[in-house]
Amino acid sequence: MKEIKKVAIIGGGAAGFFAALSVAEHHPSAQITLYEKSSKVLSKVKVSGGGRCNVTHDCTDIATLIQAYPRGGKQLKSIFHSFQPKDTIAWFNARGVTLKTEKDGRMFPITDDSQTIIDCLESACDNMGVERQLNSGVEKISCEEEQWTLQFKNESTQCDAVIVTTGGSPKAKGFDWLANLNHSIIPPVPSLFTFNMPKEDITQLMGVVAKKAKVHITGSKIKTEGPLLITHWGMSGPAILKASSMGARVLAERDYRFSIRVQWLEASPQELLRTLEQIAKANPQKQIGKLNPFDIPNRLWVYLLQKIKLPQNRRWNEVGQKNFHRLIDLLTNDSYAVEGKTTFKEEFVTCGGISLQDINMKTMESKKAKGLYFAGEVLDIDAITGGYNFQAAWSGGYVAGKLQ
Repeated sequence: MKEIKKVAIIGGGAAGFFAALSVAEHHPSAQITLYEKSSKVLSKVKVSGGGRCNVTHDCTDIATLIQAYPRGGKQLKSIFHSFQPKDTIAWFNARGVTLKTEKDGRMFPITDDSQTIIDCLESACDNMGVERQLNSGVEKISCEEEQWTLQFKNESTQCDAVIVTTGGSPKAKGFDWLANLNHSIIPPVPSLFTFNMPKEDITQLMGVVAKKAKVHITGSKIKTEGPLLITHWGMSGPAILKASSMGARVLAERDYRFSIRVQWLEASPQELLRTLEQIAKANPQKQIGKLNPFDIPNRLWVYLLQKIKLPQNRRWNEVGQKNFHRLIDLLTNDSYAVEGKTTFKEEFVTCGGISLQDINMKTMESKKAKGLYFAGEVLDIDAITGGYNFQAAWSGGYVAGKLQ
């Protein structure tokens, strides 16, 4: 195997830093330079999780873990066997950063501050002798006789191996600088976004959360569940974000105009009917608007009554079986029209990128060019929200940095 003396990492995000640190660990004599085209590194780490940084997800079962990746899950299995969430936790813990787990499995630094993660990564790079060059956009890379050349605006440099970790791009032209390397590019589309509903008056309930909603994108097999947040523009929350990720290409093809069905409660129609009948029997004179029998917010309960034109001041013994069934249909099969999308906070995620068919997923090396490796969202890999995208970055960067 050729001795590796100089390694270039292109892209200063999560995958780039982890790749650089992995090279330093596995090839301690190598000269490592990380190139970032902008003036800041780890910008996505900074904004992740509302500025808290959702580092990873508390999932140690790889078969379960890969299900969080609508694209790339099966291919990630081999690298997760090399580096998975428990390894991420141990890596940060060994460097003085303790992670905590929230109820939904998301993991954050106990400081609740993304700067903690940034400081840790930068400090680790400094300690390992990784050089960082900002404002250094690579315009072209080429290889001749196993020697790689990186072309910048006014200069060029050579190295023995290159790891590309430039992240996703909103448009295919963002991959043009890699076109001469003969890799297949899967056209990128957004894969983590909220749903806009300009014609739906449920937006008046902005801030309301249904804890256990189920969402079905009509005309598809996409079904998700989890908390659903009503916003002033439409709907968000885990149930919606999962649907956006799973349906990224389908929804792009529909130009983000589609409808969804919402089941507001976990209970079956039969269970809901029993509950309604019991409530009516036990509270015959109570007004239905003032007695919410279900585990949904009161504002949502009143809204659903208004949607089927059932007066709030009607007493429970006056509702009747016909209205019970109308209510049940709404609780289990509510419908909303979606017209457009909004990026989830500042967390821009795409599906698409370098085709995984061109990558040896055991080493992250290109099948088209020896000495060229990829990691992170530059590949056609993306996940639902919850720390999974960062885990793919940590794992991919770690494996790529072995330079096997």
